This record gives sequence, C-alpha cells and structure tokens, in this order.
Amino acid sequence: MKATHEHEFEAAPGLPELLPSDEKILWQGAPSWSILAIQAFHLRKIGIYFLCLIALEWIFLVNDGVTSSEIFTALVKSSLIAALALSMLGAVVWFSTKTTMYTITDKRVIMRIGIVLTLTFNLPHQRIASASIKNYKGGSGDLALSLYPTDRIAWLHLWPHARPWKVGQPEPALRCIAQVDKVSSILLSAWQQVNQFDKRQREAAYEPRETQAEQQGQPA
Repeated sequence: MKATHEHEFEAAPGLPELLPSDEKILWQGAPSWSILAIQAFHLRKIGIYFLCLIALEWIFLVNDGVTSSEIFTALVKSSLIAALALSMLGAVVWFSTKTTMYTITDKRVIMRIGIVLTLTFNLPHQRIASASIKNYKGGSGDLALSLYPTDRIAWLHLWPHARPWKVGQPEPALRCIAQVDKVSSILLSAWQQVNQFDKRQREAAYEPRETQAEQQGQPA
C-alpha cells in the first residue's frame, strides 16, 4: 500500500496527482472548524480550565487582602494571557481545517493533511479491514478506518486525523465531518464493490478447470 506522499502542489483539490481515467470521486469534504476545535483540540475544556484558574486567582487575592484595583489588574492580565492562548489554539484548528481534504473514490480513500508539511495518505479499499462511526450533535461525526496490521501508520503522522486513544494500532479517521452517516454509506458501498470484485477474482483463480481430455469425456 502506498501510504504517504509529500508534495508541494496539487493536480486537483485534495489530490497530489490526477486520478486514473477509470477512477472517479464519490465524495470530498473537510472537518468542521467548530466541531474539530471542541472534539479534537478540546478548546472548550481548555477555556473552562483557564476560567477556573482565574477564579482561583481572584479567591486567593481577596483572601490576601489585595486592593480592588490590584485585583482588577491581575485578573485582566490573566484573562489576556488566556485569550491569547485560546486564540493561538483556535488558529491552529483553523489552519488544520483549511489544509485538510478528505476524498473517497470508488477505489480508495485519500487524506490530504498537514499544515507545514502536506502529506497524502492513499488507503485502497482492499486494505481497509473495517470502519467505525462516532456521532456528534447535528449529524456530524468521525469515520475511523481500521487497517490491516501490515499497513500501520504512525499515530503522530496522522494526528489529529486519527481515532482518539488508538495508539498501538492507529486508525486513520475522517474527523468531524458533516453528514457522517451519509458519508459512511458512500464508503461502505464503494468498499463492498471493490472487495466483492476481488473475492470473485480470487475464487476464479482457484476454480478447478477441466482438461481437454475431460471435456471430451476421456480420462486425463
């Protein structure tokens, strides 16, 4: 399986090279910024964490008898630092969504990811063992792809486009995509067609064939 390909230009959106004439795109999409920020980068949880720190700082300052003006100044500084940190993380999420393109064709899944260094993962349907869905509110969700052990991809190369906490055998994932159930149906249909065709080919290859003598009714 050709797993990765580094490139600096695209022949078509989300594709490092033009597709063969006998291959067609079934679906293309990218993560939702808001959902990716919450589910993959945990922006909401980090914001709550900063709020708790600021609240604790206010409690300690009040208990220490600090003047109101000093408390105000300290809390403003802490709030600005928290806002800057959240803004920087939000920018990373934005760049991640803008540089990501997921493509499903009738033969493979293509994942173009990477902010600084663009990588493309080509995942043929024959090498996808199974898939799983995690649904979020509004019909969005994650579509994780389980590969065969021989096709292992490093988790750090995939993140955040990987199933959470599956580090030992990482699973590439189409993260935080809209209408995940519809996309999963498209993938399932393409996967079934490819793998049923391969199964028929294998069965035909091992099917016993009659010799010329047997066809003429004579012992071989």
